[in-house]
Amino acid sequence: MPSGPEGPGGDEGEFGWIERLLRPLTRGAPGALKLLDDAAVLSPRAGHDLVVTKDAMVAGVHFLDDDPLDQVAGKLLAVNLSDLAAKGAAPTGYFLSVAWPVGTIWADKVRFAEGLRRAGDVWDLPLLGGDTVSTPGPLTLSATLIGEVPSGGMILRSTARVGDQVLVSGVIGDGWLGLQAARGDLADPDGALARKYRSPSPRLALATALRRWAQSSADVSDGLLADAGRIAIASGVEMRLDLDRVPLSDAGAAWLSGQPDPADGRLALAAGGDDYEVLCTVAAGDVDAFRAQALADGVAMGVIGQVCEGAGVAVSFEGMRLEPQRLGWTH
Repeated sequence: MPSGPEGPGGDEGEFGWIERLLRPLTRGAPGALKLLDDAAVLSPRAGHDLVVTKDAMVAGVHFLDDDPLDQVAGKLLAVNLSDLAAKGAAPTGYFLSVAWPVGTIWADKVRFAEGLRRAGDVWDLPLLGGDTVSTPGPLTLSATLIGEVPSGGMILRSTARVGDQVLVSGVIGDGWLGLQAARGDLADPDGALARKYRSPSPRLALATALRRWAQSSADVSDGLLADAGRIAIASGVEMRLDLDRVPLSDAGAAWLSGQPDPADGRLALAAGGDDYEVLCTVAAGDVDAFRAQALADGVAMGVIGQVCEGAGVAVSFEGMRLEPQRLGWTH
């Protein structure tokens, strides 16, 4: 992320953006080289592998056009951290790419950087480099997250085994309901659902339990059913999910109680997306120990199904097989 020539706004151009707003976000990480070079220098700790993930967000697609930019910045890092969490990785830094719409004012950039700063403080996450450009289109953001796991210890999607139990963290459906609340299409008296959509909490605390007991793992970003399907495809198995057992929040249960068809409501929550929970499989004999460790680390895990011979995702509700019309978000 080199310092380019100043734009028409003086120190509000690229130089000011990097010098005044981004350099402090490096948190003194030596590999960032104070953002004075075109690249960073990274070395994993001895006995560790680097884990790298990248997600992009576009205004009007992944966040609302009027979402506060500090919250957008935090969400950008959170959704990427969620990928690391599902791999059992500890985050070590990130690279940032921003395409600012032409005419973006300095105050908006300041607010965005403040969101990055707060997120960096919460997760001890330094900025290591990146790029910034202008665009005639919508605000477009991308972050590449770097993490570490003990050598050979990353948890894959492709290693679920027949007989494993399927578990998920937290609750499912609040992200999808939160999007509706943020749009003003769903009552949200205390704003909790909209906050869940705008400010997800990656399950980094699960690293110890996942690395010790999980057979396979993925984060729930595009919908519980869709992400279960990705484990099923990668592992060559069938993921059988019982929607009766999928954990819901009080708000989710209240919404479900108002639906004319509970099965359709459960399917909608399970396919909605934006939950950023962790879906994993664990050998049946290890489930109690796994759940106890996860709970000791502050994360409740619910058993929602099992891994069987076959292919794809099989969904049931109240003992009846369902045929979902959609599994989740597709790009």
